[in-house]
Amino acid sequence: MKEIISTDKAPAAIGPYSQAIKTGNLIFTSGVIPINPETNTLVEGDVKVQARQAISNLIALLKESGSSAEKVIKTTVFIKDMNDFGEINKIYAEFFTENFPARSCVEVARLPKDVLIEIEAIALAE
Repeated sequence: MKEIISTDKAPAAIGPYSQAIKTGNLIFTSGVIPINPETNTLVEGDVKVQARQAISNLIALLKESGSSAEKVIKTTVFIKDMNDFGEINKIYAEFFTENFPARSCVEVARLPKDVLIEIEAIALAE
């Protein structure tokens, strides 16, 4: 059985998909981008600012799903420029501080709304 997860503490879906799905003890999030959920606008700033907002949105979605950063099994990070990896990694380490999840990081040609970063996760439900 799958449960649709939705929260106003993370950006609303901008297409025909769910913010997250919970099935059994697993949570699968959709990709989250750096939109301020209070204003529904993209955050202004460099890749560090965008990474902090995107990951904050992901954590809010995980909390709504009954999970947390500590329960994340795997993340996939999509970035516009691999040269930004070091700066993104510093922000990532602010949120994932121990028992690190597995992670893939992929440079892509373009992301929704031309953002610099998108992140998705698979996590355990608490």
